[in-house]
Amino acid sequence: HVQLVESGGGSALAGGSLRLSCTASGSIGSDYCMGWFRQVAGKEREDVAAIRTHGMTRYNWLLEGRMTISHGSAKNTVYLQMNRLKVEDSGMYYCVWRDSLCYPGADEYRHWGQGTQVTVS
Repeated sequence: HVQLVESGGGSALAGGSLRLSCTASGSIGSDYCMGWFRQVAGKEREDVAAIRTHGMTRYNWLLEGRMTISHGSAKNTVYLQMNRLKVEDSGMYYCVWRDSLCYPGADEYRHWGQGTQVTVS
């Protein structure tokens, strides 16, 4: 079983920045993917970014350039740095985990955090 704990959501002004963090624990192994999805108003749940343990990243191309995913000092912690925030970035952000490869589809991830709310005004 894998547990995901997110933090870092909150409020920001448009043009500002927020950093989300997520730590995975449990039976995570040594080769896995952690990432972020979001649910924003009027849209299907969408991928934001993901990173595999060896460092390979993938991004939603619509968000790349404003979002940066990285590992912490330990590979089981990932950060999502969100810059130049827009009002339409407001929503619930979910940390995800899966074994091995990173995929863009939400259905590929069985393990989800509870979500952290981001509000941009």
